[in-house]
Amino acid sequence: MIRNIHIHISKSQIPKTMAKALNLIPTSTFPPFSCPTRPKRKFSIRATTESSETPVSSASVQAKPEPSSPPLTFAPPPNFKPPEPKRFGVRPDKVFDILGASLALLFRLGTGVFVSGYSFSFVSKDDIPADQYALEFNDSKVKETSKVGPRPQKPIEIYEFEGCPFCRKVREIVAVLDLDVLFYPCPKNGPNFRRKVAEMGGKQQFPYMVDPNTGVSMYESDDIIKYLVGKYGDGNVPIALSLGLLTTLTAGLAMIGRSGKGSSYSPSRLPPKPLVVWAYEGSPFCKIVREVLVELELPHIYRSCARGSPKRQILFDKTGRFQAPYLEDPNTGLEMFESAEIAEYLKATYAL
Repeated sequence: MIRNIHIHISKSQIPKTMAKALNLIPTSTFPPFSCPTRPKRKFSIRATTESSETPVSSASVQAKPEPSSPPLTFAPPPNFKPPEPKRFGVRPDKVFDILGASLALLFRLGTGVFVSGYSFSFVSKDDIPADQYALEFNDSKVKETSKVGPRPQKPIEIYEFEGCPFCRKVREIVAVLDLDVLFYPCPKNGPNFRRKVAEMGGKQQFPYMVDPNTGVSMYESDDIIKYLVGKYGDGNVPIALSLGLLTTLTAGLAMIGRSGKGSSYSPSRLPPKPLVVWAYEGSPFCKIVREVLVELELPHIYRSCARGSPKRQILFDKTGRFQAPYLEDPNTGLEMFESAEIAEYLKATYAL
């Protein structure tokens, strides 16, 4: 059966990438992804502006769906084995990547490394049991504490991408507040979630936040930060995130070392379930993995675990150690440490 759908838009109002993005996704916390063969479509679109922030009205679309095929299955690459974790180890071929990602720490003065209210003290090794996470320093251990606010029952949903200074600001407050987030990556030319943002909010502008716990959704990084701090923090925006233009400029400079990584779409297969990543914004190792997740447009639940996070103990109980990033892939059953190998695994499993 042929279905005719007629939508009218004046010529430049939608970005050139919209033709790829008309395959809409539902708006639940994590919409179930079906992986059948995509139907062939003919598009006829007229628009009035090329700005990605322009509201989307209507378009003319004709589509003839093809018979669906069985869902795609996912498996780790043949003979793939998760590597042994190496604490603070950098693979020789990734040294410059890590150095480039580390520049962000300088420009942002460590914002996103520590949870709100972070403090530490040195105590005797005997003061902290062996089954509790703690850094060791000579003959002492580091006792770390923080102050977290109310916890959302469901992960906050954020649509964003790596090469955006406004998005970085929001990711930093996520680390400071120690929130779990369901990230929907929106790289340039991405065929899925950019179009979904335009449908939900009326324009393709990032970041875009949806709080399924309250029903609140909004654009504008500063407004998102104020909302999250008011709802899940102590109401006070950290100084490094409250300096207006200076905050935005330094967030932009923080990306210099990565030369646009994590900004443009690489063709991939969407998995039926979101991946789970234990990471935090201030870590250059986590940054390498996040870039690949965004480029492949892979939705992922982000277990933020900056210094002082109680979730460090949770991961310690789960794996016998704490190290970030840590990946859990429910689509293949694989779990692993080591940023370089995680990035390679994601490309081998999901890239086309």
